[in-house]
Amino acid sequence: MTENFRKVIAIVGPTASGKTKYSIELAKKNNGEIISADSRAVYKGMDIGTAKVTKEEMCGVPHYMIDEYEPDEEFDVTVFKTKAREYISKITSDTIF
Repeated sequence: MTENFRKVIAIVGPTASGKTKYSIELAKKNNGEIISADSRAVYKGMDIGTAKVTKEEMCGVPHYMIDEYEPDEEFDVTVFKTKAREYISKITSDTIF
């Protein structure tokens, strides 16, 4: 019996510890995609003070949960959990790890 597993790697750490750079390098090596868990980067227009990843820094790696909500839209951990699960399903739907 063959089982399909979806691998999800979580990169966590303090601000300015190199998580973004490392995640992009890892994603490029493994044909991966990135779901941001930054509580401020999810909001459109909140670029100052968030160290939000730029299109250039993304190096072509797809990123999710960046600039997806207006600052006046409701966003909390429940919304994040639902959206993250949707993105994980989308990302891994054609891939068996």
